[in-house]
Amino acid sequence: MSLEVRPAAGPQELDAAIRLRREVFVGEQGVSEADEFDGREEECVHVLAVDDGRVVGCCRLLPDGERVKLGRMVVASGRRREGIAAAMLAEADRQAAALGAALITLSAQTYVVSLYEQAGYEVTSGTFDEVGIEHVRMEKRLP
Repeated sequence: MSLEVRPAAGPQELDAAIRLRREVFVGEQGVSEADEFDGREEECVHVLAVDDGRVVGCCRLLPDGERVKLGRMVVASGRRREGIAAAMLAEADRQAAALGAALITLSAQTYVVSLYEQAGYEVTSGTFDEVGIEHVRMEKRLP
C-alpha cells in the first residue's frame, strides 16, 4: 500500500472522487443524486486518499469566511477501518488552516461521531435528519 493523502490534482482525480461518492452515498446509503451533488464542487478544496493511483477516500472543504465546512467524507467499502478517514481529517485541518480558517464545521452521521471526536471535534447540536439519515453538527477550532 502506498497511500497518499492530499488535495485533488486535476479534473480526473475529482471525477474519481465524485464516482466514489456516488457509489457510497447514492448506491450504499440511498441519498438522491440531487442531494449529494449540490453544484458547489468548484468552490471546494477536495482532499483525496489515493492508493496506487486509485482514489479510495475523499472529503471536501467549502470555505465560508473564517470557517470551513467539511463534508462528503467517504472511504471505499473495502478500505474502511484502516485509518484513511483519520488521515484525511488531518490533511483537511492543514488545508483549512492554509485557507485562513479558524473553525471547521460539519454534519456527521451519528454512527461516525467517535471518528470526529478522536480528531478533536465536538458535538454542537442534537440529532437531526438530513437526507433521511441521522446527523449531528460538530465543530473544531484550529490553533
